[in-house]
Amino acid sequence: MAMTAMELVQAAKKTIKEVNIEEANNMIANGSIALDIREPAEYEAGNIPNSIHIPRGVLEFKIAGIEAFEDKNKSIVIYCKSGGRSALAARALEQMGYMDVCSMAGGYDLWSES
Repeated sequence: MAMTAMELVQAAKKTIKEVNIEEANNMIANGSIALDIREPAEYEAGNIPNSIHIPRGVLEFKIAGIEAFEDKNKSIVIYCKSGGRSALAARALEQMGYMDVCSMAGGYDLWSES
């Protein structure tokens, strides 16, 4: 059965861990990696300090070559603009064997308002 983009996101959110802004900030402050998967122009317009940028479209291909992600047990907080792409990315990374991955609900838009 074919699914829409929103149905894919909803299905991913049922299987992944999603954290709110406060939880994400606490996790990042305690050593979790902040992974920004937005497009380059979005990242350049503003981002969470010290985040690592890998656009969603190349995430699965690029992440293995980045030293910060060698330990698949390292905690990763993924964010995008509003939480949809990050949910899909979290699911993909879990399928790739990353053990402690979560998506930041509300994304950068909500984070920048807090």
